[in-house]
Amino acid sequence: MTTSGPQYQHTQAGDDIDRARRERDFYRRLLDLGAQQELEPLLEEALGMIVGFTGAQRGYLCLQEDEEIEHWATAYGCSEEDLDAIRESISRGIIAEAIAQNKTIETNSALHDPRFQNRMSVRVHKIEAVLCAPVGAAPPLGVVYLQGRRKKGGFTAEDRDRTEFFGKILAPLADRLIERLRRSKDEDHTAKVREEFRCGGLLGRSRTLAEVLKNAFLAAPLDINVLITGPSGTGKTALARAIAHNSPRASGPFIELNCSAIPQNLMESELFGAEKGAHSMAFGDIPGKVAAAEGGTLFLDEVGELPLDAQAKLLQLLQDRRYYPLGSNRALRADVRIVAATNADLKDMVKRRQFREDLFHRLQILPIRMPSLSERRSDIPLLAQHFCNKTCQEHGLGALRLSHRAQFMCREASWPGNVRELANAIAAAVIRTHGEGCESVLPRHIFPEPEDEKEGRRRISFQEETRRFQRRLLQDALEEGQWNISKTAQRLGIARSHMYNLMAAHGLDRRKSEDDG
Repeated sequence: MTTSGPQYQHTQAGDDIDRARRERDFYRRLLDLGAQQELEPLLEEALGMIVGFTGAQRGYLCLQEDEEIEHWATAYGCSEEDLDAIRESISRGIIAEAIAQNKTIETNSALHDPRFQNRMSVRVHKIEAVLCAPVGAAPPLGVVYLQGRRKKGGFTAEDRDRTEFFGKILAPLADRLIERLRRSKDEDHTAKVREEFRCGGLLGRSRTLAEVLKNAFLAAPLDINVLITGPSGTGKTALARAIAHNSPRASGPFIELNCSAIPQNLMESELFGAEKGAHSMAFGDIPGKVAAAEGGTLFLDEVGELPLDAQAKLLQLLQDRRYYPLGSNRALRADVRIVAATNADLKDMVKRRQFREDLFHRLQILPIRMPSLSERRSDIPLLAQHFCNKTCQEHGLGALRLSHRAQFMCREASWPGNVRELANAIAAAVIRTHGEGCESVLPRHIFPEPEDEKEGRRRISFQEETRRFQRRLLQDALEEGQWNISKTAQRLGIARSHMYNLMAAHGLDRRKSEDDG
């Protein structure tokens, strides 16, 4: 059978035209990547592009500027089981080999390739075709990992050439955005407001903290009540002090009363004072915290814990600046400013009749919410190093610094106790570090494993920690957006279609909202 006839030539010409069109589209897409101004959308678009052109079923793109500094990754079409296999490959498999040798690693079937067939992840997940190419020159900035093909067989020579060229072009584009990210992280968004608002006790540079300080700056010079809300341990007391010290009452006293620390039967006496004989402990006239704060600021911490009787008296104080000491029928005038704080949902307490609605509205003339550490993660390394320095100075220990790895792990860790929990963890870590004679605080000093968990516990890789952080970030964004896929994708700066891919890759349930059809 001859292949030199007109029909064959026509078919070959058609194939050449198709190939030329694919090449044209490929280079156009590469040029389009250069227009991206944010790193994560760049990586997502880039990975989707190379997956599409190679016909891969799954993809994983990771960049790691420095093993101890920063790491970025994105996945395409990967289930949690797929990512388990990929993560194992990062430390001691195909990806590790591609990085170490700075060359492309490929196989038509890892399951039958003598180099990889004995690896547990390969056998369990039955991994077939793989193409893994470095991103950038030696040392590589990262890798692009492609697994499985929608068509039968392994990746072609054309796929390999495209993927290698893709890696060379992507590296400088990513480098530019990484540098921009670094400059952004170094920027102090609180600098401008700190020029006029003295708040040395509130550390951080994030935009989130800057917004808090701006609101506090607006409230400070006005003789109005302020309600500070937010989780426990976020620094509500420090913010209250800053408001007082920047107010016209700065020269007056700052009196603090933790409403949860006083027995309910003594609360009125503690707050408003008591005349002799008003209760069993009143052996003489007892001045209350209101009197002590005369001319200054009274800070009521955990104000949601106030008994209803005390709430009624506090409301009277806020309304006409008068109050009655316990056991007295003579009203006293008070010149005090009230700043209150709570980690409770006062609106819900009002609904359940546990907090007076009229008092709630009196207190929250200008509410300010202190964010949790999870809302200002970029501030965590700065806070951690501050607590490290403070502990060393307080105990007369030699100065220490947190390693880059320790800073990263602190930033990505969960701190339900917020700043207070972080401070305690760092203080303990400093003591452990000096006990071992180490020169810097390492992750194990901050996150020690319980003795009964050390043996047989799988070591969590750097990349896995990042993966967990990415999942948490995505889930937080979805929950904040009430699982509205379109709005969440827009907020994160990614395509809606890619949002679905990310949700599938991270095993997140898709929930329909009213606006998401």
